[in-house]
Amino acid sequence: MKNQQMKRHARRMRRNGLQPMVVIDSNGPVPDLAAVIIARGLWRYRSEIGPIALALVLVAASLTLHLSHPGWWIGILGTAIVSASALGLVGDRIGLSLRIERLYAATVALSAGGWLAAATALGVAYRPLPQIILVGTPILSVPWWVHRRRRARVRVERTLAAWPEISQSVGLAGSRVMSAVVDVWGWRARFGLARGQTIQDAIGKIPALESALGTFRGAVRVYPTRDDRANRFELRVLNIDPHANAIAWPGPSVTTITEPIDLGPFEDAAPARVLLLRRHALIGGIAGSGKSGGINVLMGNLSACGDVVIWAIDLKRGMELQPWAECIDRLATTPEEARRLLRDAVVVLEARAATLAETGKRVWEPTRDNPALVIIIDEYAELAEEAADATSYSDSIARRGRAVAVQLIAATQRPTQKAMGKGAVRSQMDVRLGFRVRERKDVDLILGQGMLNAGWHAQTLNAPGKFLVSAPEHDTPRRARAYLLTDETVRATAEKHTGSRPPLDEVSRRAIDEATILSDPEPRDAPPQGKGTATTPRADATGPQDGPEVVLWQMLSQAPDEGTPIVHLMNGTGMGRSWIYYRLQDLSKTGRATQTTRGRWRATS
Repeated sequence: MKNQQMKRHARRMRRNGLQPMVVIDSNGPVPDLAAVIIARGLWRYRSEIGPIALALVLVAASLTLHLSHPGWWIGILGTAIVSASALGLVGDRIGLSLRIERLYAATVALSAGGWLAAATALGVAYRPLPQIILVGTPILSVPWWVHRRRRARVRVERTLAAWPEISQSVGLAGSRVMSAVVDVWGWRARFGLARGQTIQDAIGKIPALESALGTFRGAVRVYPTRDDRANRFELRVLNIDPHANAIAWPGPSVTTITEPIDLGPFEDAAPARVLLLRRHALIGGIAGSGKSGGINVLMGNLSACGDVVIWAIDLKRGMELQPWAECIDRLATTPEEARRLLRDAVVVLEARAATLAETGKRVWEPTRDNPALVIIIDEYAELAEEAADATSYSDSIARRGRAVAVQLIAATQRPTQKAMGKGAVRSQMDVRLGFRVRERKDVDLILGQGMLNAGWHAQTLNAPGKFLVSAPEHDTPRRARAYLLTDETVRATAEKHTGSRPPLDEVSRRAIDEATILSDPEPRDAPPQGKGTATTPRADATGPQDGPEVVLWQMLSQAPDEGTPIVHLMNGTGMGRSWIYYRLQDLSKTGRATQTTRGRWRATS
């Protein structure tokens, strides 16, 4: 009765802001208080004393088993061997991601099981079993005590134990911890929100959470939970920044455009995979934010796809995309070339649509014989400014190109309506890659209206190559970093895949040829015939001589012994890779041209 009165008095004093005095009754509260203090200390440091507790449990178990079931030692030893083998082989399934962790767990399991089996059969006092457990326990405890992830787990547990005070200080009073996991980069926990609180409230408290948790700036992330419950959120805290340094490109992640492309790792090391088939993509960010690196990752993967033809527009005279020219079927570097390229892309679109209508199909399925057409436009704002009439073609592609696998990938710094040509291009972009921006309002320009308020803070990205990806399969703001391709990697990748690039399909090629003849029916003047001048081959004996064919034959005739590269033939004729290869194959069949080495041709005489 007296104790209850003292507790009520203490509660009243706390409500009034006073610290109650602790009065110890000599008749008995001292042992109770000591027991509570000891129990709290054992619980607080339970991780540190874990190895000692395990040793005590082994001793107690061996005493019991030796007196009651000494013959069980065979089963105990067998169980220890099986458990150690399982931990060593499949321990990653229970969180032992590192090989050294699995080896340590297997060693402890085998040592503990072996000692318990021996003590069960011979008795705990049988020499040298007491000496073994006294010496072996501290030795095997050292890796456990110094293990970084264990110590991190202890810190997280103590932090979460103080969550009621933390939540009160940051303005999320009433929220509660549901679960927590420690991983390689830090830790993450699920929280239940109090009635009336939403994830938007948690997102708005991120700076306060960083201060309360004592992390570095930018270390806290808030995501929806997987079940997408409105009264829950996931808190992720980084101890180290996994994107602090550039990440080397491991090589192509796909061989077909029907598979998602790995652009780079998220902060939890999961790959940022994006499906591009039948989707248009927009890449935005200020100068130096890493847009070119993102384009290089896309080019490296698309060049390895055997069912994709790549066209590209680079109005900086090819400065960015020229290293990939060997894998690009058609590269436009001037406004007029860009206009013709986009016009031909619309021709391809319409021809494929007509073919699908005739065959009763709804979508163009990419194969090597019928590849998808991907058009990459670097600095789209330059196109809208220098070739404004060409943007009407890109607008048509954006609206009608999905079903026929004619797709746009546009990169620009600020995709304003003016920069995007005042059409529907931006609104048709299903995939958005937002690199660093300088102004907060640019987040909505790149990623979509309302994304800034939803937590997509691209203005906080602090290194080149870091980006946020918004796509149908990525609807939460997770940071990723694009892989880095060095100039040597770009050169080696382009050379590796140049010989395996697919040609444009027959339907599209025929449509482009017909459109070219209709737009320019008069053949260009051929050079005068005479001594030392090679005659120009014809596609057939009665057809007119085409201007690009004249230029092609001249370049082959004047080629050195090692031959002329395909890229030079493309630049000289103004035609695409498929057109060049088809003409070279015709000339090779008639014995007029020969391939000297891979990617180099010359006339036979």
